[in-house]
Amino acid sequence: MSKISPLSGFPELLPAQRAVEREVIASVSRTFELHGFANIETRVVEPIERLAKGGEVDKEIYVLQRIAAEPDAKADLGLHFDLTVPFARYVLEHAGHLQFPFRRFQVQPAWRGERPQEGRYRQFTQADVDIVGRDELPFHHDVEVMSVMVDALGRLPIPRVSFQFNNRKLIQGFYRGLGIDDVTEAIRVIDKLDKLPEDEVARLLVERVGTTPGQAQRCLELATIRVPDTSFVEQVRALGVSDELLDQGLEELAAVVEGCRAVAGDRVGVEANLRIARGLDYYTGTVVEIFMEGYERLKSVGGGGRYDALASDGRTTYPGVGVSFGVSRTLVPLLADGVLSGSRPVPSAVLVALNTEDERAASTAVAAALRARDIACEVAPEPAKFGKQIRFAERRGIPFVWFVQADAETGQQSHQVKDIRSGEQVDADPATWAPPEADLRPTINTEETPK
Repeated sequence: MSKISPLSGFPELLPAQRAVEREVIASVSRTFELHGFANIETRVVEPIERLAKGGEVDKEIYVLQRIAAEPDAKADLGLHFDLTVPFARYVLEHAGHLQFPFRRFQVQPAWRGERPQEGRYRQFTQADVDIVGRDELPFHHDVEVMSVMVDALGRLPIPRVSFQFNNRKLIQGFYRGLGIDDVTEAIRVIDKLDKLPEDEVARLLVERVGTTPGQAQRCLELATIRVPDTSFVEQVRALGVSDELLDQGLEELAAVVEGCRAVAGDRVGVEANLRIARGLDYYTGTVVEIFMEGYERLKSVGGGGRYDALASDGRTTYPGVGVSFGVSRTLVPLLADGVLSGSRPVPSAVLVALNTEDERAASTAVAAALRARDIACEVAPEPAKFGKQIRFAERRGIPFVWFVQADAETGQQSHQVKDIRSGEQVDADPATWAPPEADLRPTINTEETPK
């Protein structure tokens, strides 16, 4: 048999790592449900024409085609590269059966044929939460959706995350108030501040966008405003630019920052960062990027915003607001660095020891009684000295070993359970005994973020 080589960009987790991923997905799902969001799952394929951007097929799309297809057959299906495109189609297709505003969350894999690197994979899992309206969607939903994701990530045992907010109306209104016509190109140039010095960006604004040096300086001053509260409003006002759209953007951004700060605990930071643009031709109001402390090299681990035309059938438009969390993008590097690990690779909290093969039925009966009360367990694979069976449990991370003994004269059974970590062994009844809550299922172990 030929040697098996891993496929780059398609991460596979070991059982204990997968337990971490499952706990994270379960946690964010529970939080979304606490806020009244319904779960959906969409198909993994969409027509190529729907996946295409602006009529042009993205080279990163994986196409789906039968091996037995005719040689000249054209592929018309592709794997979805995010969860927004299939969600937009889902809303259009099922609008007659949905209640609006429709509140949904979705946790699914997506596929993207890009160059694999840390945090960027060809197969990855995302968690999205959105609210979609019919023809209109009041602004307060922006605050709600962003607050929901702040709550969800604040409950996770990952390094501290920072939600950095801006508002497209604020940016566009400011540039319009300055007298800049090509707002999109101005945003593209400002986005180069991460790579170029300010004077170089100012020169590009003059050359490419046609701004005056004074206008360029105002653009730079706006982009460098970054505060953890609503003091940005006064700072923007002090730049001396006035515009009705700018006023609306300032008001909306202040409401989002205040709303998210109200639910953010110690594990989540909230900032207004007026350099954030995101989705030049897509987002229309609130925008957000999410970053993780100690892992800034990954860039954002989540993001989203307000889109006033998620989907349209020509008669009805469906505006929405949503935010996505990159489950794989966040967890795979944390698992690789040992920041997160699973407490055990198996769900079993108890190993029921086996005296002899003839007594397997007695051990199986104990296991059945424990499972009836939702205690995960397994029977030892073969009879052996108890010390060997205990070591078997240790290797699997199973915290408890159950012993069944039958009195030679009366035939009555006695039961004892041993915590193999402390060595404590006590009498137990399979109909009533339960492990501590913390041992019921695998948990997530955390270490300090590497410096």
